[in-house]
Amino acid sequence: MVAFLTTMPIGVAGAVSRKGSATIESHLLDVAKNFASFGLFGKLVGGKIVPLEASDTAAVIHGLLVRAYPSGTTTIAATLGTSVPPTEGFTDVLVRGYAIVKKSAGVPAKGGQVYVRIANPLSGRPIGAIETALVSGETVAVSRCLFTTAADSDGFVEIEFNI
Repeated sequence: MVAFLTTMPIGVAGAVSRKGSATIESHLLDVAKNFASFGLFGKLVGGKIVPLEASDTAAVIHGLLVRAYPSGTTTIAATLGTSVPPTEGFTDVLVRGYAIVKKSAGVPAKGGQVYVRIANPLSGRPIGAIETALVSGETVAVSRCLFTTAADSDGFVEIEFNI
């Protein structure tokens, strides 16, 4: 049995944390453009959800890729419990609500603005990564998106989106 000496982990990237207040849409994935992980923001292109790309603006953000159960791929059994998003079929996208994300830079504080990386990807900070500060030309503020907690020891933090 694990003993938690300080606090329990907050969760995993892409987990919807307050399901009663969430609005989740199902979207078709573009097999040519794969998400690096759950808990990243995406945009709609041609009716399909795709990861953000370099130089996208905050205006194109549609929602956050969240973990679905069961997964919406054609091979459901192969994707249950995985930490890598599916590359085909349908997936769930949070367009309003609370979710757990992995912060890639900075120290989140309750009520702090959420930023997303849109240029100059770095190790551990891909395009679409969640950050805590505006970096001119590299991150943009996500409209109506705030941190609701501080990050846990693994860098996971809850955000509110479109609340």
